[in-house]
Amino acid sequence: YKKDPRDFALWKAAKAGDPSWPTPWGDGRPGWHLECSAMAHAYLGEAFDIHGGGLDLIFPHHENEIAQSQAAGYKFANLWMHNAWVTTSGEKMSKSLGNSLQVQELLKKVRGIELRWYLGSAHYRSMLEFSFEALEESAIAFRRVEAFLARAKSVLGSDPQILIADEFAKAMNDDLAVPQALAFIAESMRIGNSAGEDKKVIAKTAGEIRGALSILGCDPADPVFAASKSNDAAMDGLIKLALEQREAARLRKDFAAADAIRDQIASLGVIVEDTPNGPRWSY
Repeated sequence: YKKDPRDFALWKAAKAGDPSWPTPWGDGRPGWHLECSAMAHAYLGEAFDIHGGGLDLIFPHHENEIAQSQAAGYKFANLWMHNAWVTTSGEKMSKSLGNSLQVQELLKKVRGIELRWYLGSAHYRSMLEFSFEALEESAIAFRRVEAFLARAKSVLGSDPQILIADEFAKAMNDDLAVPQALAFIAESMRIGNSAGEDKKVIAKTAGEIRGALSILGCDPADPVFAASKSNDAAMDGLIKLALEQREAARLRKDFAAADAIRDQIASLGVIVEDTPNGPRWSY
């Protein structure tokens, strides 16, 4: 029995059908807190750098992990990072509440890299209130970043070299201040878009944006995303055909038809940019 409400079980008596192990006090199994510490100790050693978990696990779970580990004679984690969660209608999204969403369903609306961008846009200790409208807005914002990098590649002749800007590194070193990091990306893109064909400025801004995206796990030039790009090959072909028809309409001065094609393409969430070398598009 508990002598104090904060007491917790290190070891629990075996129940029929549950895994158990023999001890001098009878068969049993580790308590919730002990099983987590034991796994960490087995795979990471007596001390390791980062232990993560939800804000709702600070007490009692993580406090008890620290207590029992230090009582056993080792430090345990050097750093603790507690994340908030995705909410819907103000409630934590979870399987137990029946309000969770399947990733497969979300990927029918946006690409994996766009979903990652959206979920990573909030500070890890801040709640993220999910909505399909916010997801779509975030995806469109990411496509603008992709469009800028595509233009930079066109101007430079190759993908810009990855650079890690001091301002971005400072933001990430400040408790992973992602909102400030995203503001840096937006400002870099503004500067790059204002640079025209200035290769020096574009190489710097696009390189620093790629560097930031690589740290955030959202670099569209990363080969890991090549598979998702190949899945869009059919859509790319259709867009290319539509743009060719739009260009033909413009050449014959049928601007009403050209505008109608442009509006149809835009309704698909495709961003089209007219350049001296022809139209360029991105999702």
